[in-house]
Amino acid sequence: MEVCGGHTMAIHRFGIPSLLPGNINLLSGPGCPVCVTSVEFIDKAIEYAHNNFVLATYGDLIRVPGSYSSLEKEKASGKDIRIVYSLLDALTIARENPKKQVVFLGIGFETTAPGTAVGIVEAKKQELNNFMVLSSHKLMPPAMEGIIEDGIPLDGYLCPGHVSTITGSEIYRNIPEKYGLGCVIAGFEPVDILQSILMLIEQMKNKTPSVEIQYKRAVKPAGNPRAREYMSEVFEEADEWWRGLGILKNSGMQLKEKYRDFDAASRFPVDVNSKEHDNGCICGEILKGKKQPTDCPLFESICNPENPVGACMVSSEGACQAFYKYKDYE
Repeated sequence: MEVCGGHTMAIHRFGIPSLLPGNINLLSGPGCPVCVTSVEFIDKAIEYAHNNFVLATYGDLIRVPGSYSSLEKEKASGKDIRIVYSLLDALTIARENPKKQVVFLGIGFETTAPGTAVGIVEAKKQELNNFMVLSSHKLMPPAMEGIIEDGIPLDGYLCPGHVSTITGSEIYRNIPEKYGLGCVIAGFEPVDILQSILMLIEQMKNKTPSVEIQYKRAVKPAGNPRAREYMSEVFEEADEWWRGLGILKNSGMQLKEKYRDFDAASRFPVDVNSKEHDNGCICGEILKGKKQPTDCPLFESICNPENPVGACMVSSEGACQAFYKYKDYE
């Protein structure tokens, strides 16, 4: 199983499944941050927009459906929702609009969390009291363990390359030691993915599950110490909800007490009545590896990138969009 949306897209863009023998099966896991973001998070963001807050968000989140609307629809109706490329853009918005409350929507795994942490530290230095973060940052290892404990039959993990550039390799150590499954941190080129699969097969053949780094040109065992320091300075572990997996203990990142003034949920709490619609979407089952996108009755005919029903089709790193976009290669 790969647990990185970039790997999912690369696997299908390069037609990797068609190059493998029939006894090797690749499953897409919960590696797309947009896909695992809760409806409640979207609903809360929309509620802030309704209260005349300025929302700053990455572009891939804007089309994710909430209970009754999306950020895209709210922006079209006149709400002040702005697409940014980094949290520093959101800080600029806050500086230029001192009379408005600006909320940055913090999503992503260990890859994007350091950038959010740096921005929060900078906001504190600059005393930008009109700036806040609504955090839905998540930690990857608890989800990987949750997949195993949910009974999904796996023989090994292709570990996320970008996450691992920040965290290093030690965060996956529990998986071979506790569950006996191999882990290989993979790059994103076809040869990277194929070599990583071979490394997992050799671990299985030799019965030596371990954590190996294939993506050595970018990933070091210790990761990026400076980035990890920023995350440790700003965030602490918290329980977090994942689509398909529910609430996983210590799988999220919330702001520490010293930075709580920049936490939108603490400073301006909002109540929402969130509802997961029973529309036939099986995104949760796909994210666990129990189903493939082509198993969904909505796939391609009703749900497609132009009319996405579920989050797995919205995101450019979602399994459903990967299957749809590169289906002719499979």
